[in-house]
Amino acid sequence: MKAAAAAMVTSVPVACAAGLILRIFNPVPWHALVAVLMWSFFILFIWCSLYFSIKQWQRSNEEKERLLRAESEVREARLLALRYQLNPHFLFNSLNAISMLILDEKGPEARRMLAQIGDLLRISLASEVKAEVELSQELAFTEGYLAIEQTRFGERLRIDITVPFETRDAMVPNMLLQPLVENAVRYGVAPLVEGGWVAIRSSLQADRLRIVIGNSGRRGEGKHKNNGNGIGLGNTEERLKTLYGTDFDFSLAWPEAGGCEVVLELPLRRAPNLQEVSLCGL
Repeated sequence: MKAAAAAMVTSVPVACAAGLILRIFNPVPWHALVAVLMWSFFILFIWCSLYFSIKQWQRSNEEKERLLRAESEVREARLLALRYQLNPHFLFNSLNAISMLILDEKGPEARRMLAQIGDLLRISLASEVKAEVELSQELAFTEGYLAIEQTRFGERLRIDITVPFETRDAMVPNMLLQPLVENAVRYGVAPLVEGGWVAIRSSLQADRLRIVIGNSGRRGEGKHKNNGNGIGLGNTEERLKTLYGTDFDFSLAWPEAGGCEVVLELPLRRAPNLQEVSLCGL
């Protein structure tokens, strides 16, 4: 509509001016002049409509791109802030565990845990900050964290990881597993004198990736009685909302077989094949 109005405003005076100039320098019958004016107006109107339509389309696209860039920057900043919220929390808990080992006069274990924490933090700081990473990369980081907890708990902590190959290249939020596993250890293993277990399982269901993080916690203990409201669960839910909107499921359950489970269902996104990308770039 705006393009048509602009074309009308532009083409009418131009066509009239052209007709008057033609009438002055080359007298023609009025009916011929009217025909020339109509034809000139039609050509100018079509040309102006096309020009203004293209300009309006370009401005609209530029505005959409600007809004998308702004939304993307806001989302990335929020994800980055949420991720960095986890690092001090993890470090505080780890240093607290080391202090407990020292108080228990377990020097070798404390030194080993310090070395493991150093390695884990070095990996965390050296890795590129991304909103999503492959499940295999996320799992490798989580296994490093579990190695620290294994040093702390020894035989009291039993670990079961079942992550099939076909799920390992699926994209998941960065730092997804570690805070949830940390919660599982803290509330599902640490309070039990006999110790307990932590399990990580993944599977594919149509176009969804399902991840289950289970532990031996009993219903009603710790923060589980409130369906979990610690920093790990709350932070994870906020990041899932930022990344996927409402296209995810995140729940806490207590199976009849015992224990506690955090269940996630995410849209299945595959990591790009580097070889294919390279071939496309040739």
